[in-house]
Amino acid sequence: MNPHLVCVGGEDHALRIPFLMSLREKGFRVTAVSSGSDAAFSRHGIPHRQYGFDRFSSGGGQWGTVRTIRKLMSELQPDVVQSFDTKPNLLTPLAVRGRFPVIRTINGLGWTFSSLEPRALALRPVFCGLQWLVSFWTAATVFQNRDDQAFFERCRLIRRDSGRLIRSSGIDVDAFAMARHLAPPAMKMREELGLDQSAEVVIFVGRLTRQKGIPTLLKAIPQILSKRPNARFVLVGPWESEGPFAVDKAEIDRCAPNAIALGPRRDVPALLGMADMFAFPTEYREGIPRVLLEAGLAGLPIVASRMPGCNDVVKDGWNGYLVPPHDADDLASRIIDVLSDRERGKLMGGRSVELVREQFSLPWVVDQYCDLYKDVLGAKPHGAPARPVPPILLEENAADPGLGGVRQ
Repeated sequence: MNPHLVCVGGEDHALRIPFLMSLREKGFRVTAVSSGSDAAFSRHGIPHRQYGFDRFSSGGGQWGTVRTIRKLMSELQPDVVQSFDTKPNLLTPLAVRGRFPVIRTINGLGWTFSSLEPRALALRPVFCGLQWLVSFWTAATVFQNRDDQAFFERCRLIRRDSGRLIRSSGIDVDAFAMARHLAPPAMKMREELGLDQSAEVVIFVGRLTRQKGIPTLLKAIPQILSKRPNARFVLVGPWESEGPFAVDKAEIDRCAPNAIALGPRRDVPALLGMADMFAFPTEYREGIPRVLLEAGLAGLPIVASRMPGCNDVVKDGWNGYLVPPHDADDLASRIIDVLSDRERGKLMGGRSVELVREQFSLPWVVDQYCDLYKDVLGAKPHGAPARPVPPILLEENAADPGLGGVRQ
């Protein structure tokens, strides 16, 4: 009998299709549940059920989503439930309430623990209380980096010995290599984008939000151009869907023609192939950013923020540089360093290729998840004991600005 795995995520859940297909090859019967469309899943023969939630909203409206998930699980009757992303990780255990074993993957702590804004600080104790509560209906919690695991364990937000470190959701190295092989030549890609062949192309891939450090990158551009006048900046990713965190397109246009925003693209491997380096000035507590793995496989030297998740991929001075978040001067300085020493940049990029292949390949990650699922399926169901959230936990988290993870 093939165990039925139901995997719950948000609107970007289709990015995990290679992960789901690999689990299917391992003998699992897989169903995806997400707030995105059916199309991508259908193309790969993965059953998909849709539910709705707004990742920017909070409050009582979430209970409708809990009821929807509960109904879906009653219909699907999974053997094990896997959730990804902040809200699904909270809502899924609340919906299931111990009827089926739930494994959730903490792929970053996000804006709440990255920002020092009053609203983020106020939400931290609420977030911690909810994480503590849902841990009692969670069979295991997977962390993608050690910083997040240490935080949850220190604040007792998970049950003892229920945490597991599995770094990233994996990347299909062969599929990425094939996409690069089939891509147009770098020269043609540059021509299509209106870039000179002599341009030094700095690329960013991700959501064009303030959380991802786009304003910091834009602020650094004049300093970089003063030393590297041929530098050009290509920003790839959505912004219109990013609600209150979106960067205004006019801010990017003010840096034209030295910076261009392409919006979301499906040819990221080809775009990485025509670039000279990758910049990722995120101010966000990441899990393991998939884009850093893709940039690494493309052999690009990387300049990224010194934030959880980024420092699991970038080793400062070895395959790139880590800089303080919000620091446009240091970001500019390190990008100039990479562009000024192309041989060293090439050496750094080659190290990234080997690092990703050895530590983040999809088969390695899937094997770890399969072992975890087997352990959970062989264990007894775990319900939620009734005991209150320790007040000291909420007080400590509310008062500790260091939980933001911003290292200066």
